Amino acid sequence: MSTEVARTVRPGGRRRAGRASARSATVMVIAVQAAIWAGATAVLALWWVDTASVVGPAGWLTGAGRITGLLAGYACAVLVVLMARVPLLDRTVGTDRMARWHAAAGRYTIGLTLAHAVLIVEGYALVGRTDPVTESVRVVLHYPDMLKATAALLLLLLTAVVSARAARRRLSHETWFYLHLVTYAAVFLAFGHQLTNGAEFDRPAVRVGWYVLYAGAAALVVRYRLLAPVLLARRHRLRVSEVRREAPDVVSVVVTGERLDELTVRPGQFLRWRFLAPGLWWTASPYSVSAVPDGRSLRITVKALGGHSAALARVRPGTLVSAEGPYGALTPDRAAGRPALLLAAGVGITPLRVLFETLPGDPVLIHWARRPEDLVLRHEIDAIAVRRNARALYSVGHPAGYRLPLDAATLRGLVPDVAGRVCYLCGPPGWAAAAEAALREAGVPARRIHQESFTW
Repeated sequence: MSTEVARTVRPGGRRRAGRASARSATVMVIAVQAAIWAGATAVLALWWVDTASVVGPAGWLTGAGRITGLLAGYACAVLVVLMARVPLLDRTVGTDRMARWHAAAGRYTIGLTLAHAVLIVEGYALVGRTDPVTESVRVVLHYPDMLKATAALLLLLLTAVVSARAARRRLSHETWFYLHLVTYAAVFLAFGHQLTNGAEFDRPAVRVGWYVLYAGAAALVVRYRLLAPVLLARRHRLRVSEVRREAPDVVSVVVTGERLDELTVRPGQFLRWRFLAPGLWWTASPYSVSAVPDGRSLRITVKALGGHSAALARVRPGTLVSAEGPYGALTPDRAAGRPALLLAAGVGITPLRVLFETLPGDPVLIHWARRPEDLVLRHEIDAIAVRRNARALYSVGHPAGYRLPLDAATLRGLVPDVAGRVCYLCGPPGWAAAAEAALREAGVPARRIHQESFTW
């Protein structure tokens, strides 16, 4: 919503529209969760219908192995759907929530797969009166498609390792992203052994249903992760028009193109950008729009945090750009008519700078940074604050500035009505966790704290 439109809508109308949007998002969240759990229930029903009785320890172990295997196969399909970046889900459920669901689905998938392997081998070992190691070798080498299934398990374990927080901090976004794509290979390799070794799939109807489930998940990935960027590039013909330095390690990149008003990029949203230049074309990275979209150009502001972001300072005007999106539900709709509090750290200010300009009412913005020069876009934010008669506060860990503690008492002192506001957060994970904890202690309900995650 542009500033001009926001000023012409009556406050009551904004509040009703915002509440209606919030209700629609809540309904969609409940519907998606219900669909996922209904699918899991249907998968369990496959085992129940196909199993006449369970007798003895071996029967219980193999039965549990079949159940965890079925659920692991279903979780793989759910994991792929959550990775597909379906716009409807992104706009309603929200990128931050989808990222959390995706992470949870990954943990469930790996846990269920490991449990399946251990339980099946233990059950078969009891039946064959042999040891688990010997039985494992027999299963892997003599059962159909088990070599591929073993490779899939190893790839899933690799994904788990690189997704662990300690490892994630040591990897660049580009490296983590491409290592994460092995999930697709793991799902592909595991699919065959589900059908050849799963007793539940002897029935043609069940087999067809499983094919439909996986084909549908694959179609979503092809449509929204492969074809969508190509179609967007052909339609809008994006190019870099300007690269402007905002700070020693921060640049703003302005991209122009054709019919950009049709992209419908909303304040607070981000796109995945691929700059077709040497060293940059092979990866797409998520960057928020840092200026109100005007239908003629889009601007991102990027801090040099890795190889890709550092190289953007050297991009030349005229460079072709491919984009994917827009994504994210960190938009004015989240406010639902309430006043907003915007909390940013470092370059996390980029989406909140746009929200500060476009949110109705009296938004308050607080920006934490290590140094005064890290308060990027401050001149623009100060101008917005003067124009809107709004408050923008800054905190730096430098003698020339002042440092605001990130705690509930400080937030209440600066914003006495903080408990009644909708809060937007954007910053590094550790800072965001601390900010969320301070807001909760200050009385803000979890449902009114919104943040964005780009790690999906």
